[in-house]
Amino acid sequence: MIYYHNPKCSKSREGLKITEEGTHNFTIKLYLSEKITFTELVQIIDKLKIKPIDLVRKKEKIIKEKGLDLNSMSDKIIIETLIKHPILIERPILVSDTSAVIGRPPELIKTIL
Repeated sequence: MIYYHNPKCSKSREGLKITEEGTHNFTIKLYLSEKITFTELVQIIDKLKIKPIDLVRKKEKIIKEKGLDLNSMSDKIIIETLIKHPILIERPILVSDTSAVIGRPPELIKTIL
């Protein structure tokens, strides 16, 4: 399992605690400093069973600063934008071989542990 973590986020820290209490082995990916590939992000989105726009943190100030119009972007462009600005990726995310969950609220992480 891979835990996509932002240590500055309280929800991400809470989710990490829940993940650590489980019995599964996992690695932590600090996605703000460790590169996420296009393929990797597509796989996460597929496992989450959501559209790319649903993975975007829509209240991040960078959206306004950069003038990003998410509603007019294609899925491919949204994914490329998430790679370029990983702060926009909803967090935390726990990914297994077959599924994934966004830990909002953090207790949702238990659903795949």
